[in-house]
Formats: sequence, C-alpha cells, structure tokens
Amino acid sequence: MNSPSNRVSIIGAGKVGSTLAQRIAEKNLADVVLLDIVEGWPQGVALDLMEARGVERHDRQIVGTNDYTDTANSNIIVIAAGVPRKPGINREDLIKINARIVTEASKQAIEHSPEAILIVITNPLDIMTYLAWEAADVPKHRVMGMGGVLDSARFQTFIGMELGVSNAEINATVIGSHGDLMVPLPRYSTVNGIPINQLMDAGAIDRLVQRTRHGGEEIVGLMKISSAYFAPASSACLMVESILFNQSRLLPCSVYLHGEYGVQDIFLGLPCRLGYQGVEQVVELELSDTERAAFIESGKLVAQNIEEARAMLKTAS
Repeated sequence: MNSPSNRVSIIGAGKVGSTLAQRIAEKNLADVVLLDIVEGWPQGVALDLMEARGVERHDRQIVGTNDYTDTANSNIIVIAAGVPRKPGINREDLIKINARIVTEASKQAIEHSPEAILIVITNPLDIMTYLAWEAADVPKHRVMGMGGVLDSARFQTFIGMELGVSNAEINATVIGSHGDLMVPLPRYSTVNGIPINQLMDAGAIDRLVQRTRHGGEEIVGLMKISSAYFAPASSACLMVESILFNQSRLLPCSVYLHGEYGVQDIFLGLPCRLGYQGVEQVVELELSDTERAAFIESGKLVAQNIEEARAMLKTAS
C-alpha cells in the first residue's frame, strides 16, 4: 500500500483539512484530493499548495474539487467536514449539524472508494466516528477517530512545559472520550521511560490532566472565532502515515469496542496498532479501579450522545 500512487481524500477544506493536505503532501506521503461544498475554495487551496511544490521539493498532486467522483480509489478518506467548536455553539447544536454532514460525507466518499479506510476528525469526535461507520457500512477495523492522538500530544506538550524537558523524551497516553471526560494516564506517561508521577507531585499532575481535558476549549477561548487546527492536522497525518506505510504504530485512537472494560458497541479511545488494514489490534491496558471507572463513565456519555444523534437524524429525515 506504500506505492507512489497512494491517494488520500480529505472531506472538508477548512483550516484542519487544508493544513492536513499540506502536511501529507510536504511529507511526500500521498497525492491528495481536497473536497469542499464551497465552489472555488478547495480548488484555490489546492492550486496554492501545488505552487509551493517547487519550494518544498516534492511532486505530489493536490486536487481541489466539489465532486465526490474525483475522490475515487482513495486509500484513506479523512472526514474533516463540519462546524468547528466556537463560543455560543452548544453540544446539541454541534451534534445536530455535524451528524448530517458526517453521515452524508461518509456515504458519498465510500461509494467511490469502497476499500478505503476512514479517519474521522469532526467533533464531537467519538459520536461522529460511530455515525461515519454506520453510514459507510464497512468493517469496524476500517474506521477510527483521531481524538486520542491529539489529546496525548497535548498532554505530552504540557508535561514538557512543566518539566522543561524535550518533547522527544516524552510519551503520553490518554484514553476514553475526546472531551471533558477523557482519561489521561500519568502511570503510562513517561519521560525517557520514567513515569511522570516520579518526576512531579500529585498537584502538578492533576493540573496538567485538567488542562489536557480542556485543551480544545482553551484554544477556542483564545482564538474566539476558530478552534485548533495545527495539532489536529498533525495528529491525523501521523495516523495516515502509519496506515499507508504499514508501520503498525501503537497510537491512541477512537476505535470500536468489543467489550473492553465491559464497554461495547461504541467508538472510544484506546491504544491500537494502525497498519495498512486499519486497526490491527486494540490494546487493553491494566487500569486501576479509578481509571477503569472514569473510562466507563466517558463511554456512558458517548453512548447517550450517539442515541441522541440518531434521533436527530431520524427526525431530520
């Protein structure tokens, strides 16, 4: 699957989608199709990125389009379409709007690339990943959400800032939902192999955990009219690379659960191996009673939100 003809289609050419297209092309991972409903916008972004090729020294093709036909034969489809988090938009409105967008995008994209793997970025992420899987009607291992990679990257960053050490020395692990009930795991977060609970006190760790849980809100609060896009794009790009080049990297992603920790029939964040077939293995960590309870609680909220989203879609139809 790691041939020069790799193709990744990104549905949604906003800031996340456009930045992801740039990352993929400039890392020479694949040709990119950038699709958006706004006429001219994806074409303009694609042309701008094409004109940068000589400077960035790559020959990847970047196509902008409003037509799903142009996404045909993609190895990976990334769903980045939808309304981003902004002040004043409540959870119910976000679910209602994005559920319709993600459902339609998944159906149309998989129709033209029936063997593709789906990566979902749109929020609320775990709910949208489930809806994308239902709409696409593909095997569970071929659908995943990006949230855990981003949440772990944020935790990693905050640990580095607190300790004043290089991020290259840090590995951080966050499981559960991509939201306020996510479960950062200090015991599985290390600096050069040393657990962070041996390097800082409990108060500092709790402060970093809370900042990680509200990392997206912090950026929305600062930007006012936008939400994060650099780190989400980089997180999705890491997943794309692991799949296209069959690296089998162990990454925390929103994956379908088959009873892990007693949770099933939802998408929720756990470490998994990503290779050319998609999710190759889900790793069930040894959790404390407190960690397990927090994970189960985050799953209950996701399950509730999935049912709400389904009801909204049914009412809209």
